[in-house]
Amino acid sequence: MGRINVELSDELEKKLRFKTIEKFGGKKGDLRKAIEEAVTKWVASGQNA
Repeated sequence: MGRINVELSDELEKKLRFKTIEKFGGKKGDLRKAIEEAVTKWVASGQNA
């Protein structure tokens, strides 16, 4: 499994964490799931931005 370290603005990080709790409940590993889902959807869409 690969590892990528990313810096997000404070505002975006806060939104991501709240959305993750909304969708997955906030258990250990849920943030990883949310980011993996978002990246998978973005890659599959074929969009450049």
